[in-house]
Amino acid sequence: MPPKSAAFLSQAASAVADDGVVLRTMTADDLPEAQALSAEMRWPHRPVDWEQVFTHSEGLVAERDGKIVATAQRWLWGEHHATIGLVIVSPACQGRRIGHRLMCTLLEGLDDRTVLLQATAEGRGLYERLGFVRTGEIRQHQGVAQPTPLIALPAGWRLRPAGLNEAQALHQLDEGARGMPRTALIDELIAQADACVVLDHEGTQKGFAILRRFGRGHAIGPVVAPDAVSAKALIAHLAGMNAGRFTRIDIDFESGLAEWLESIGLLRVDAPTTMVRGAPLQHPAGAPQLYAIVTQALC
Repeated sequence: MPPKSAAFLSQAASAVADDGVVLRTMTADDLPEAQALSAEMRWPHRPVDWEQVFTHSEGLVAERDGKIVATAQRWLWGEHHATIGLVIVSPACQGRRIGHRLMCTLLEGLDDRTVLLQATAEGRGLYERLGFVRTGEIRQHQGVAQPTPLIALPAGWRLRPAGLNEAQALHQLDEGARGMPRTALIDELIAQADACVVLDHEGTQKGFAILRRFGRGHAIGPVVAPDAVSAKALIAHLAGMNAGRFTRIDIDFESGLAEWLESIGLLRVDAPTTMVRGAPLQHPAGAPQLYAIVTQALC
């Protein structure tokens, strides 16, 4: 778990508004109410999904009359990056600038960091006013995966299960593709995965993908690969393993995979906007690409 920011905790604890809405830091005891709030918004997160993201986060809740009416979380990755997500305001309390107050508190102490988030259409205006700029789009695809023909790879390339001692190589692949270090998160995803598949070129790891439980069924992500063909090979392998089950994947719109995903039964259902505040994310020369994110909150 990342260290908690003293300044962040101090400001959150003292944020009280005239309308009776109180901001405070999120604790593990708040997770059942937070999950119920996300369910009210028809978000698919299970209690265990909330528990997983909370492990790595610094979170806030807004309370009114002793009831949680809003949530927001941030994740600090290394010394220079952060992501923000699970910003939820109960429909009954929208229009009261609660989301603005949550975001302003979350952004305290992050001026020297690149901050990444996925914005809903409703939230984009708020994020723009806070200094975020659009850098791309995500396409959320889901449905009951169909039996999927495997994608042929060139000679010397193959897919294989991840080995017990490959975590460091996968950390490096993910950091190069995402542009930020997420060692603890990747370790947890590997540990909880139904399957973790490595793209191997003559004994060297060139990409990987993870299939895990999430929301209404299973999710594929992250997917890290050097090109679209190998990304399809990784996804096809995992989707085929999960054929007949509900499967979700959130891809970079520029990946060019949308039409192919629909052909294997994973239809587009949402299109959030990728937004960044601060310096652009950096990708080392020769690094693989991130074709599918972990979740819209964790990115």
